[in-house]
Amino acid sequence: MTDLGKTFGRRTLLRSSALTAGALTTTGAVALPSSTSAVLASLVRSRLRLTSGVQSGDVSTGSGVVWARSSGRGRLVAEVLSGRKRRRVEGPWADASSDFTAKIALEGLAPGREYAVGLAFEDEDGHRGESQVARFRTAGVQPQATSFVWTGDTCGQGWGINPDLGGLVGYRAMHETRPDFFVHAGDTIYADGPIAAEVVETDGQVWRNLVTPEVSKVAETLGEFRGRHRYTMLDENVRAMYAEVPVIAQWDDHETTNNWWAGEVLDDPRYAQERRVDVLAARARQAWQEYMPIADPRAHRQDRGRDQGFAPARIYRKVARGPQLDVFCLDMRTFKDPNTPGLEAEGTNILGQEQVDWLVRELDRSTATWKVISADMPLGVVVPDGPVNQESLANRDPGAPLGKELEIAHVLSEIKRRGIRNTVWITADVHYCAAHRYDPTRAGFTDFEPFWEFVAGPIAAGTFGPNQLDGTFGPEVVFSKSAATPNESPRKGNQFFGHAAIAIDGRLTMSLRDLTGAVLWSTDLEPDVRR
Repeated sequence: MTDLGKTFGRRTLLRSSALTAGALTTTGAVALPSSTSAVLASLVRSRLRLTSGVQSGDVSTGSGVVWARSSGRGRLVAEVLSGRKRRRVEGPWADASSDFTAKIALEGLAPGREYAVGLAFEDEDGHRGESQVARFRTAGVQPQATSFVWTGDTCGQGWGINPDLGGLVGYRAMHETRPDFFVHAGDTIYADGPIAAEVVETDGQVWRNLVTPEVSKVAETLGEFRGRHRYTMLDENVRAMYAEVPVIAQWDDHETTNNWWAGEVLDDPRYAQERRVDVLAARARQAWQEYMPIADPRAHRQDRGRDQGFAPARIYRKVARGPQLDVFCLDMRTFKDPNTPGLEAEGTNILGQEQVDWLVRELDRSTATWKVISADMPLGVVVPDGPVNQESLANRDPGAPLGKELEIAHVLSEIKRRGIRNTVWITADVHYCAAHRYDPTRAGFTDFEPFWEFVAGPIAAGTFGPNQLDGTFGPEVVFSKSAATPNESPRKGNQFFGHAAIAIDGRLTMSLRDLTGAVLWSTDLEPDVRR
């Protein structure tokens, strides 16, 4: 725990314990009856606890979101500290309708400042419970050096929190780079992947998982989806990182089930209670939204579980990180059409028209040096869904865009036509790391400017790859590292994350790193100053 975290925790504990031990042992104090002492001790024991650590998210130049989960019904309160300035912000009540999670949107923050936010829940009588501190730095309005990390794929393929190996140590490796923020590019949980107490690896070693009832089967109920998110937050590496590194979260398929699309009905016998994907996805979205500190005000509603029900927040969004960087988060799941071979002459959706228009418009409006587009699936990597259908937009046909490729072709053409410079794509999903250079000179579609795509992940799941590339947008593998065998255990070390560092002069250094934080490959990108 940080020093400030200890301070907040000590203060709370001292206020509570003073009613018992302190009051009863002070020289000259009158001893209280044993029955009164027992009541006071009970109050100390029943104070509200923070069950899953604390988080911050979507931190920009002047705003951010803080998050916590309570052990019981209570109001989330924040003590916001920066330098000598301190203010108290009262948030919503957390109860069973939100799985006792709550978020506070912090507005009016000063750019380029360090913040320490003490978070605690107060009960109906105003008694303050356990407090922990979320730390973050807002983006500055003047050029300054900044860095971030990204990855995806947490606790997949049955590889969960292994206490023998120190838990989810990939999060510790990311944390140790001291990034300004973290982009989780999807598959934040694996709701469709049961986690057993033991897994026998291919070499005969036994992988031991921490297990909870909710991870023992595929998630079908809202409670089971929520339990998946609570499971990840049991890991001390995750909690430590989230307390100090703001997250920008996306979702992909495994927050619900593998390769899903709207309207699908599963034929998987593991789903004994509910096979309608639309029902599962609604529950998955609610649980994901409850546990992710996203900035959309609809994600902070206080009427969840009541007459008006749950209000889904918009997942695609821009997070402004100062004059050097804007981050554009895509949602390639909510508006996605069914998986097909992908050869339709007419366009099909992977982003949907509204999101396509938003992305082009906001890229054009951006004055940031670098525009980083975080996609939950790669652009040119073939991701099969069975022997014929395709999960991503790549369709194995290297010619002109077809099907879902047409939306991305439009985005790339508009980037070129509008003279939008310095776009970089980051992604995860395919469970290996790679650096791809897309170039129209070797593509089936040529109306775009060359660009980079960097793939990183998994951070705590089985390793696969490499996958076949589709030539429509002319990708070239500049670097790749993957598994020796499919579904390779994380013990082998082939777990990956990406690191991006922007220097004060605008140079962008992109690197791909392994489970220990070692740099496997890197490149320096100079900004194009034309506009």
